[in-house]
Amino acid sequence: MRDVLRRLVAGELSEEEALAEIRRVQLDELGGRARLDLGRYLRRGVPEVVLAAGKSPEQTAQLVVALAERMGQGLVSRMSDAHRVALVAAASGCAMQVIEYGAAARVTREGFAPEPVEAKVGVLTAGTSDVPAAEETRMVVEACGVETRLEADLGVAGLHRFVAPLAAMLEWGADVIVVAAGMDGVLPGLVAGLIELPVIGLPVSTGYGRGGAGEGALTTMLQSCSTGLTVVNIDNGVGAGAAAVLIAARAAQGRRRGRSTATTARTTAPNSSKPKIAAAMARDVSAPPGTAKSNAKAPMTKSIPASSHGKPRRRRP
Repeated sequence: MRDVLRRLVAGELSEEEALAEIRRVQLDELGGRARLDLGRYLRRGVPEVVLAAGKSPEQTAQLVVALAERMGQGLVSRMSDAHRVALVAAASGCAMQVIEYGAAARVTREGFAPEPVEAKVGVLTAGTSDVPAAEETRMVVEACGVETRLEADLGVAGLHRFVAPLAAMLEWGADVIVVAAGMDGVLPGLVAGLIELPVIGLPVSTGYGRGGAGEGALTTMLQSCSTGLTVVNIDNGVGAGAAAVLIAARAAQGRRRGRSTATTARTTAPNSSKPKIAAAMARDVSAPPGTAKSNAKAPMTKSIPASSHGKPRRRRP
């Protein structure tokens, strides 16, 4: 988009040509079956993610590589082993890098890096079985240029394990925390009841019996006593990551505005001058209460002799 605007200003493109370029950047049809939303990152702050489930390995690889060619990076989730093999082959043929996040991956064009955002997202998991969903979250967060940190296996079955990692996450300076949990799904509510940061609960389809497939974890999070806990759908690591990015980016924007306002106030405020206050003269200094002035001057009233009654006596010659 910036390239199109620069070329328009430089006179390399006419208005009609620039408009056609912008339309092509916003939406690109691929093979008559998929329409890539190339403007989603500029519009929403979160890039498009290709869902591999339901697509052939070859089609998935084609979509992800096409996104990387046009936008610098392409994201994919819910891959099988066949999807992974096809993606690696397609990316290698285009000299692109594949960064894997469990069953998800991010393909980047050579030399590309997302614009960094001064924000941090923490990710906690109750168990190691919850890591694949949490990895989807981490992929989305890092694709948006936000720093992330993941701590795993902190479930309430061994509550002593989670205190130190949570304290370290707070000291690290996280703006928002995503907590992935399956089984009973208690950990997100517990974390949300202890800290003041926004907490996003990510229910995971780990469990068995009546609470299997994530329904138990989802129900627990939805009816948590910890007010303010936000909950996404079961195994929706992408959605949790997108929500975390939007919150963290807004926090970073607030910090930038605060620093800008403080800088402006310092540069525009007049230099404070010391008020000119003359030292008190000795005559203005009052004695402490109850103490008589030793150097008090006598009153300067002129004594007038008392006159005699009647007519004044005539002076003798």
